[in-house]
Amino acid sequence: MAFFKSILISALVAGIVAGVGLTGLQTLKVYPLIFAAEAFEDTGSAPGAAYAAAHNHHAHEGGQGGNGAKDASHHHNETAWMPADNAERLLYSLLSNVLMGVALGLILAAVFALRQVINWRHGVVWGLGGFIALNLAPAVGIPPELPGMPAGDLLAKQTWWLSTALLTAGGIALIFLCNGVVWRVLGVAMIALPQIYGAPHLPSIDSAVPAVLAADFATASLATNLVFWAVLGLLTAEAMARMPRTGHSGAI
Repeated sequence: MAFFKSILISALVAGIVAGVGLTGLQTLKVYPLIFAAEAFEDTGSAPGAAYAAAHNHHAHEGGQGGNGAKDASHHHNETAWMPADNAERLLYSLLSNVLMGVALGLILAAVFALRQVINWRHGVVWGLGGFIALNLAPAVGIPPELPGMPAGDLLAKQTWWLSTALLTAGGIALIFLCNGVVWRVLGVAMIALPQIYGAPHLPSIDSAVPAVLAADFATASLATNLVFWAVLGLLTAEAMARMPRTGHSGAI
């Protein structure tokens, strides 16, 4: 019973802290890009026109009197619900990030317990492995997408993403957990297979969202998830190390 209690408490502590931290980073680096993309999506026009519309919107908000004040009032009336919507979005994001952190923390804690990993460095390494499997490898074929970008076939994308994540995780496990050249070669092949097969092609690449905004969003999403995984692995390993347990620490 103490064994499972250690796993649960470690996952809860690490998952909550990592989830809250991820939400904070997303609020600073990711959400502003999403809001900007939604503005482009709402205009339904080309990037240049959308930039002009966004610029005019800010100009009207700062205007005094005349048509500028009227337009600003019009925009504020249309978006009067936005603060509540943003707060609700933030709350749901926080909840989902914490739940995700706890769930992933349970997996890491169970692995650490079975492998008897109690070194924080090992925790970070395992966290980075999770980042590679669930974020980086799928992003090679399907980068994080902003609202208004071409979507493609959702089922095909989900199938490729799931296959890539599972094969990459399995490949990493074979490389680091199994002895022998054959197993490691098989692991490399598993990681490379979905990338060689290729992600589903988009029917069109036309989008009102500027390419630089999409690139910034992909970078910010991957960077924040990298920090999340590193913190989750570190805290889970540290929490497990402080729990009553039997056995001695071992290698990765």
